[in-house]
Amino acid sequence: MTRPSPTSGTDSYTGIDDLLVDLSDGVLSVTMNRPDSLNSLTGAMLNAIADTLEQAATDKRVKVVRLGGAGRGFSSGAGISDADQAQKSVDGPASVIDAANRAIRSIIRLPQPAVSVVQGPCAGVGASLALACDVVLASEKAFFMLAFTKIGLMPDGGATALIAASIGRHRALRMALLAERIPAREAFEWGLVSAVYPADDFDAEVAKTITALASGPAVALRKTKDAINTATLTELEAALEREKQGQLVLLESHDFREGARAFIERRQANFTDT
Repeated sequence: MTRPSPTSGTDSYTGIDDLLVDLSDGVLSVTMNRPDSLNSLTGAMLNAIADTLEQAATDKRVKVVRLGGAGRGFSSGAGISDADQAQKSVDGPASVIDAANRAIRSIIRLPQPAVSVVQGPCAGVGASLALACDVVLASEKAFFMLAFTKIGLMPDGGATALIAASIGRHRALRMALLAERIPAREAFEWGLVSAVYPADDFDAEVAKTITALASGPAVALRKTKDAINTATLTELEAALEREKQGQLVLLESHDFREGARAFIERRQANFTDT
């Protein structure tokens, strides 16, 4: 269901039940709103993120974008429940990948600074969304995880380029191949995130950063973002295409079906593809 943003003066923006959108004092807040599933992502949510940011790109009222998740986590990644899988079957196997890639592009291409606010778990394509942002703020309770191989898939959403650009090849491979949880403090030491704060101070520190960006020189910020992204994300478009083609093969595999079922049943997967 589509509904208007609750804030007066922002009726040009709409959200959906699973994605809340609010514009206030130059800050466009985009909040993933499926807290019961740690904000697992659907194609509709990812397309709504892209719709919102593509609109914000030409909206002079928007000075900074805040991307966050409701409840105790940022996002657990693409949903793999039976309902989510049934919807993917209707929409086609590429639908969520295409929606994710569109959302990632909308963040990177957004002229205004984008800040991701990571208060807890941040996994899968949710991690791609967070790390596509220009400033990544994490609570000390947060962790980052590329959980794809646990269910027989590969990283997508540009993760193979975004993460390698931040932390280098070997750490990126460690995250991608071993699917380990990387605690926020370690993620900061690696260069994966911009800052980490104690949980009790997190909201106040996030507000300080967003206020500083919202009151900063818009043209200078825009040109700086574009220059750094152009210099460091030269492989992003190619990575998005490679990931899509690889993931489409893996989504049809026995290992993915087994991995998804094992995840839902909370047991060890028995991978057999060779």
